[in-house]
Amino acid sequence: MPSTFRIPRAPITGLYGRLLTAYARRTYGEVPDGVHVYFHHQGVLKAVLGFERKVAKWDALDPTLKSYAQLASAGTIGCNWCLDFGYFMAHHDGLDLAKVREVPRWRESDVFTSLEREVIAYAEAMSSTPLTVTDAMTASLVDQLGAPAVVELGQLVAVENMRSRFNSAAGLQSQGYSDVCELPLAVPSGNVRPA
Repeated sequence: MPSTFRIPRAPITGLYGRLLTAYARRTYGEVPDGVHVYFHHQGVLKAVLGFERKVAKWDALDPTLKSYAQLASAGTIGCNWCLDFGYFMAHHDGLDLAKVREVPRWRESDVFTSLEREVIAYAEAMSSTPLTVTDAMTASLVDQLGAPAVVELGQLVAVENMRSRFNSAAGLQSQGYSDVCELPLAVPSGNVRPA
């Protein structure tokens, strides 16, 4: 389903627009729909991109756990764009896609360790309204991962909430990023959309 763009698509123009478009196409195969929305307010766009670069450098939490937490958060909120892109990024990062596919069904699936289940449950609890995080959930994760990793986990889920809520409110839908993950080292081109 193509994005509905509740906020109209902005033309991506100027030198900054050309550089951003070239980077996006080289990195992701196409320009993410959100860039067309954010381009209405380049100050916000630049702040978000700068913040995302810093978030990408956080390293106290295992990358696999990060991916599971982000996907669980996006799924709880219902952001199809974020799930699609999150799956694409998990593929890009070399994660086990069979397990990544199971995140939405983690309660019924037998592929996750007890720690992975706790991380996914925590991400869902943080993404629910109202929050359902408990002292016991947090204490167990601090015991297993350490306080720095749990701080990172909590903030990462909060960031995914920001992404998912903005993208959902803006009407963004899957762009088909995950469709190319079945091909080794595939990069999407054009406006690939799911059927």
